[in-house]
Amino acid sequence: MSVATLWLGISSLSGLIWVGLLLFRGQFWRANPVLDPTPPPLDQQEWPSVCAIVPARNEAEVLPVSLRSLLQQTYPGPFNVLLIDDQSTDGTGEIAQQIAAELDQPSQLQILQTTPLPPGWSGKLWAMHQGIETVLAESAPTYFLLTDADIQHGLNSLLCLVTKAEQERRDMVSLMVLLRCQSLWERLLIPAFVFFFQKLYPFSWVNQPQNQMAAAAGGCILVRRDALIAAGGIAAIREALIDDCALAAAIKLTPNSQPNRNIWLGLSTSTHSLRSYNTLDSIWSMVARTAFTQLHYSIVLLIGTVLGMLLVYLVPPFSLLLGVVLGNISITLVGLVTWVLMTMAYLPTIRLYQRSPLWAVSLPVIALLYNLMTLDSARQYWQGQGGAWKGRVYPAR
Repeated sequence: MSVATLWLGISSLSGLIWVGLLLFRGQFWRANPVLDPTPPPLDQQEWPSVCAIVPARNEAEVLPVSLRSLLQQTYPGPFNVLLIDDQSTDGTGEIAQQIAAELDQPSQLQILQTTPLPPGWSGKLWAMHQGIETVLAESAPTYFLLTDADIQHGLNSLLCLVTKAEQERRDMVSLMVLLRCQSLWERLLIPAFVFFFQKLYPFSWVNQPQNQMAAAAGGCILVRRDALIAAGGIAAIREALIDDCALAAAIKLTPNSQPNRNIWLGLSTSTHSLRSYNTLDSIWSMVARTAFTQLHYSIVLLIGTVLGMLLVYLVPPFSLLLGVVLGNISITLVGLVTWVLMTMAYLPTIRLYQRSPLWAVSLPVIALLYNLMTLDSARQYWQGQGGAWKGRVYPAR
């Protein structure tokens, strides 16, 4: 068998994989559903009560925007915010109190100081657990809004989330918020992060109760109190580094819950992350922190993932170039068509982030970088470094 024939077979396999992804992977590439920022009116005599749980560790810089957006929600029902100050050293708690006072809403905000992190817990989950337990000891809100301290919510965000949950009887409604996309590295890599997440967890499958797939985005999760308690609360996922998807699985696949609980995951155009990733190193660290965890620390899955990414994303452009060099029209055409399919699949996510369509052509280079991040994540695990975040390093398990 000649080299040209062998490579034509490899290139054709890559093309067939993309055809399969486009047709049979839950239409993940369409970058939908998107939560309507102006929901239809909901006829409610009494709106359910909501308590926002906001873990915050050294977030003084973003709170003037993020916390203000929470306290200014248009939600017509009972709503209060519990900010859990997780051993901050930058005056996070004091800044939060000042913001509530400026808005003349000191009673709507409560601040809780965490106790030291016990073994077997990640910092964020320990803070959330303490906050939820504190609330449950005093009241019984219908919903908890679990949101990061760096999320800027649209004015109608909570109203939209509750309306979605009430109208469709959802136990969890989660948003993949718009991530910051301003620096060069953010423009190159952040939309692809969302694209890969959608491919890994097709939202249409997540949103079907009969489907076993469960996922959520930790920046913004609305969850029913009774569903959270039935799943074992935050303690059930206390060791999880990918805590959002672990919580979604705990909610949707709660034992003795037949059929599966009804959850929803979608995109947003009005709720934003304020977290900046101005350098390649910052994005690299963010991805490498949990990439190998996503593969269950399996070397077999790691090898399969690396080879699969090379086959799916790198083979098409290489085939195009090789075909031109060899003067082989078949290899050239297969590589070109496959690269076009890949680019078309990425375009809806690029449009969501209001980037030029030219960015979609760069997906092979982006995939190569993410492949290297995944390998580095495995290296960190094997060196016993685990996941590092907010000045804490969690041992690999």
